[in-house]
Amino acid sequence: MAKYVAAIDQGTTSTRCMIFNHAGDVICFDQREHEQIYPQPGWVEHDPEEIWERTRTTMLRSLEKGNIDASDVAALGITNQRETTVVWSKSTGKPYHNALVWQDTRTDKLVEQFEQEGGQDRFRTKVGLPLATYFSGPKIRWILDNVPGLRAAAEAGDALFGNIDTFLVWHLTGGVNGGVHITDVTNASRTMLMNLETLDWDDEILAIMDVPRSMLPSIRASSEVYGHVAEGPMKGIPVAGILGDQQAALVGQTCFDVGEAKNTYGTGSFMLLNTGTKLVQSKHGLLTTLAYKFGDAPAVYALEGSIAITGALVQWLRDNLGMITSSAEVEALARTVKDNGGVYFVPAFSGLYAPYWKSNARGVIVGLTRYVTKGHIARAALEATAWQTREVADAMQQDSGVALTALKADGGMVVDELLMQFQSDVLGVPVIRPKVAETTALGAAYAAGLATGFWQNLDELRQNWGVDKTWEPQMPAEQREDSLRMWKKAVTRTFDWID
Repeated sequence: MAKYVAAIDQGTTSTRCMIFNHAGDVICFDQREHEQIYPQPGWVEHDPEEIWERTRTTMLRSLEKGNIDASDVAALGITNQRETTVVWSKSTGKPYHNALVWQDTRTDKLVEQFEQEGGQDRFRTKVGLPLATYFSGPKIRWILDNVPGLRAAAEAGDALFGNIDTFLVWHLTGGVNGGVHITDVTNASRTMLMNLETLDWDDEILAIMDVPRSMLPSIRASSEVYGHVAEGPMKGIPVAGILGDQQAALVGQTCFDVGEAKNTYGTGSFMLLNTGTKLVQSKHGLLTTLAYKFGDAPAVYALEGSIAITGALVQWLRDNLGMITSSAEVEALARTVKDNGGVYFVPAFSGLYAPYWKSNARGVIVGLTRYVTKGHIARAALEATAWQTREVADAMQQDSGVALTALKADGGMVVDELLMQFQSDVLGVPVIRPKVAETTALGAAYAAGLATGFWQNLDELRQNWGVDKTWEPQMPAEQREDSLRMWKKAVTRTFDWID
């Protein structure tokens, strides 16, 4: 009888392999960072081969750290940074170009071209997304247009597209020796190419974006056996779950009921609200997306508020400004002052995502005086995460008609207690941190475990969820609304910076 389920969590800055027991506890893990490549302002790339190497290493090291035999692992799930786009050769396994990361804005001119007929919401009723540099479809087109000979290779069936989930599954299940070329509904829903109702690639949009269907993976459920690991320390283990990272966190937080919401605080932050089998079109700048599809059960949808820069802003303070030497130091620096000193920091480094969707916005720090110290800057950086989340929560309530009563929070930034308290203050509702904060990997493990019978049903998963800490709002309502007004004023200063 297998004792564990493994999950690969391939994120924007690092790759982890985590191993969970039946209670959903982390038994062991290994984590490796990979290089962030910035060829030009606004361009962000990853080396797919480096990510594949890191994935294999973490799989081996996690087993070694836990002294676990692969025969005790029931299944392997995968969760991944979404929208990050890879095109590689079926015959050699080599990428034709570095991966274009979800934050990359080089497709802005293509997006403007597609907007000329029908505007930013041209495809929204079909795909639930506005035209934006964020999504994979325009990224595929850019690679096709800029790599000599690639379009011919795609038409001939040698060029394969995938987000990182597809690239890893293909390699895990054999690569050039019969690797399975698939994705799941959650990742497919982030390409701008999948019809939300049919759960298949949309031929009209493919024709408009000039992306050959022959290079696209087949779309499968989020929880089913896709194949088996072909070689290495986990050889023979079923690959049985795929979820985009934010959907994986929703599953890991066991938000299986309509109206349940979670927010993941990572490189960016992403709030998802379960809308059940009902496809809700947003009128307030949110995305309509797939939440999950377990086996043959109907697909479940979600509304999502996507914020590009939250944890990445702390990294920026560390790496670009040298204000801190590790991300963990930001809270202590922010606590050296009692408030933000009138400073607001809007980190529109890649434009603004939800609810504004302005790719021509750029970051601003406003309210500077001689009084301001680096402590105020640090505090304003943390507060930016909470304010962006507040705006998404407001949009969610307007779209769904459901008032937020509490927020389940997860991801790397939830260890920052100053941020969690401020988040509760600006939302005016409790913020809840679960016992297992690494809900993204846990969600992928749940999907794989459900497909292989390691867990029998959703109730078993719900029983695993538990509260670690709850923050209650302490800020007076008048102060909250006055500060929100100043935040919104700061946001308007980012608009239309790029001509």
